[in-house]
Amino acid sequence: MTSCSARKLSGQSRVVVSQDQVSCDLSAEAALFNLKSGVYFGLNTVGASIWKLIQEPRTIKEIREALVDEYDVEPKRCEKDILELLQELSTHGLIEIVDEKNT
Repeated sequence: MTSCSARKLSGQSRVVVSQDQVSCDLSAEAALFNLKSGVYFGLNTVGASIWKLIQEPRTIKEIREALVDEYDVEPKRCEKDILELLQELSTHGLIEIVDEKNT
């Protein structure tokens, strides 16, 4: 796996949660904590849904399809919002990109 913070995410990117974090469900939301940096991060309901999906490696496209099925959202807007959230999570070391050559 490669650190996500060094790479730009795209619709074909495959992401997974970092091993350097712990998280917990808070009702419909989630709390994340980076063990190396000490950064705490909170996710709303939709963010928590994304977090649950990426417990196993998934592409942005797979995440988008799952959210479009679950929520009333336009696919392009959904993907844009997913990319923004995942880029922020990558900046905080909470997710990784799985090497796309192996997918």
